[in-house]
Amino acid sequence: MEAVTAMKPLIRVAAISGSLRKGSFNTGLLRAAIELTKESVPGMQIEHIDISPLPLINTDLESNGTYPPVVEAFRQKILEADSILFASPEYNFSVSAPLKNAIDWASRSPNVWADKPAAIISAGGGFGGGRSQYHLRQIGVFLDLHFINKPEFTLNAFQPPQKFDAEGNLVDEVARERIKQVLVSLQAFTLRLQGK
Repeated sequence: MEAVTAMKPLIRVAAISGSLRKGSFNTGLLRAAIELTKESVPGMQIEHIDISPLPLINTDLESNGTYPPVVEAFRQKILEADSILFASPEYNFSVSAPLKNAIDWASRSPNVWADKPAAIISAGGGFGGGRSQYHLRQIGVFLDLHFINKPEFTLNAFQPPQKFDAEGNLVDEVARERIKQVLVSLQAFTLRLQGK
């Protein structure tokens, strides 16, 4: 089994958190995903892409088919990725403004989201961010993003047992195992779409 696992091509994943808060639980989910790929999901490399430097989308900032340097750098990271991992908090039953802003910048012509496999993980209160996932999936239809359907991952961050430490790091082992299953599914789906 190890020889087969070692033969898998490297899947490069761009990970984006829709929360800019320093102690964000959603960013904590991405940190856990990065740790899990190093520990137990060989053949997958996740890079957290910080969306906080992106300006609010404004087509006046576009010039002769180019974008501001920070936007160009962000778009290039998405273009180079094999797949996308979103950590999507729920704001007012939908995706957060920073996440929508990042999505909009990368959707400008040419749309760098197109034909990318993707997965969503969320943490929050109530439904654990689930309603934001439905809106993100709707947005993904227009962008030609291909989301895995299962397993779904939502996490109510406030129900016992404790899910996160004071710095926003995921400490719940059951949740970590569930994230691992999302990553394994994303990896398999990415390889399938790539014809490997």
